Amino acid sequence: MSNVPADLLYTNDHEYIRKTDDPATVVVGITDYAQGELGDVVFVNLPKVGDKFGAHAVFGTIEAVKAVSELYSPVAGEVVDINGGIDADPAVINRDPYGEGYLVKIKMADASGLDALLSAEAYKKHIGE
Repeated sequence: MSNVPADLLYTNDHEYIRKTDDPATVVVGITDYAQGELGDVVFVNLPKVGDKFGAHAVFGTIEAVKAVSELYSPVAGEVVDINGGIDADPAVINRDPYGEGYLVKIKMADASGLDALLSAEAYKKHIGE
């Protein structure tokens, strides 16, 4: 059974959003379910700080032993931080997807984009748990 924290929001594409102290900025990563399906993560291609993306736009790729998958921005906005630790240790995504394994921080263009995301309960139903 996957870890699906109740305080996060989720996408159908298995990304999560965690709100921060700044209401316009969110943390984005992949879910525990996604990292489990991918297997051992060996490389992640992330955007640069300042890159802008629309909601559902591809912002990078994640490579695991089993497959390469695209990463989708859950909301429209600008990348304000990337997790530099992932380059040296991509497997941190497998060990701690909701903490040290986050991917980017995004300053949202419009916070109403959060309304389109799934609650923890809805995401559990989406993944069949």
